[in-house]
Amino acid sequence: MPPRLSPLDASFLYLEQPTTPMHVGAVSIFQRPGSGFDYDGLVDLIEQRIALVPRYRQKVRHVPANLARPVWIDDTDFDVAYHVRRSALPSPGSDTQLTELVARLMSRPLDPTRPLWEMYLVEGLTGGRSAVLTKTHQAMVDGISAIDIGQVILDIAEPNGSGGARGQGAHHPELWMPRPEPTDVQLVMGAVAEAVARPGEVVDNVVAAAGDAVATVGKVVGGFGQLFSMARAASRRAPGTPLNVDISTQRRFAVARTELEAYRRVRAAHGCTVNDVVLSVVAGALRNWLLSRGEPVTASSSVRAMVPLSVRGEADVPSTATAGSLGNRVSSFIVDLPVGEPSPVVRLHHVAHAMREHTASTHSVGADTLVRIGGFAPPTLHALGARAASGMSKRIFNLVVTNVPGPQFPLYAAGARMLEMFPVVPLAKGQALAIGLTSYDGGVYYGFNGDRDAMPDVEVLAGMVDEALDELLGTVNAS
Repeated sequence: MPPRLSPLDASFLYLEQPTTPMHVGAVSIFQRPGSGFDYDGLVDLIEQRIALVPRYRQKVRHVPANLARPVWIDDTDFDVAYHVRRSALPSPGSDTQLTELVARLMSRPLDPTRPLWEMYLVEGLTGGRSAVLTKTHQAMVDGISAIDIGQVILDIAEPNGSGGARGQGAHHPELWMPRPEPTDVQLVMGAVAEAVARPGEVVDNVVAAAGDAVATVGKVVGGFGQLFSMARAASRRAPGTPLNVDISTQRRFAVARTELEAYRRVRAAHGCTVNDVVLSVVAGALRNWLLSRGEPVTASSSVRAMVPLSVRGEADVPSTATAGSLGNRVSSFIVDLPVGEPSPVVRLHHVAHAMREHTASTHSVGADTLVRIGGFAPPTLHALGARAASGMSKRIFNLVVTNVPGPQFPLYAAGARMLEMFPVVPLAKGQALAIGLTSYDGGVYYGFNGDRDAMPDVEVLAGMVDEALDELLGTVNAS
């Protein structure tokens, strides 16, 4: 029998609704090399590397009457050109045009009859740049063997400029022979065999497929059970904010660019972590955004963020760890961002204290370990963080903030140098904003994914990141 989706993976299929498509994305900006960075070259690169991610040639097949969870089967009609697409921006090819295109593309659900991923090459950006947008369904990121397609196309350029891949080696298109699809009778027989061994799973699966997926998630999250325990024990709901409303099917997307050195300077001056500085910057930006809207902000006002972090298991994570091997060790912490506090230093100390309390009982995986992961792990780790948030009640937290460190050296795809990478974290039901950020090659890049109706000023919020960071830098210069 073909492999069956895990309970958690299947729950993401059941949870998907028109307003909450369950895919995570990333926007990478490349500088076109002299030899060009074109669609044919990208397709060739995918064909060379796709054997590293065999799930990307498989699709979901449902069992008749939902007697068991769906299975992964080879797509006998797999067409890489369907999944790798091209688009172009009209002149002048501005960043605003790009973010509008990203918002529209990310609003569209993936085709459930095909492998659950897409990639777009976007040409025509100013300055001789191109962009690559990836979309991957969260059911694909199983937390055990997960590697995102955006991770395997990136290389470290060799001294001779050939751009060989670290940890991946040279790959050539191989003859792929898909396995025949199972018949409905075979799927039913397999489900019956499992039902004899585990009769309770049949009831759980039928209930989940019928729409009670939220209840099912509570049973199957396994590794994220700590969050549910914390939520049950919480004595108060998440603060009321304009971030928690009924959302639409459409999105807005905005980005912010900052320098990693600025965060390091603040960290050194105040004895905290870079992640503490990041969350304090987010708190400062949210504060200024709320004030710009005329929202009531008092000294006790806060915005509750869910912050997924990679943590160690019983043994230390080895230097050869992969993103997938970290996937089942992603813990989620609830942090109240003190947006009512006018002092940037006090905000930072509040955040640092809260994070120390959370991480004292765990073993966080440091940035140095994460950047040693083969390939470029941030797309995968952002996806794993998004999985931790999906299906949770909006009463627990107001928004998700995923922060994944990347390598501090340039990476290349088909000879084109990657300049920037912006995460696109999906929205949960009733939550109008998700923030993802990645540090890479000296920069820290924010992606703000917002509901189109509830967040018409998402670009205003993104622009306030620089203001909040400058506030903290001012405390360094004054000290």
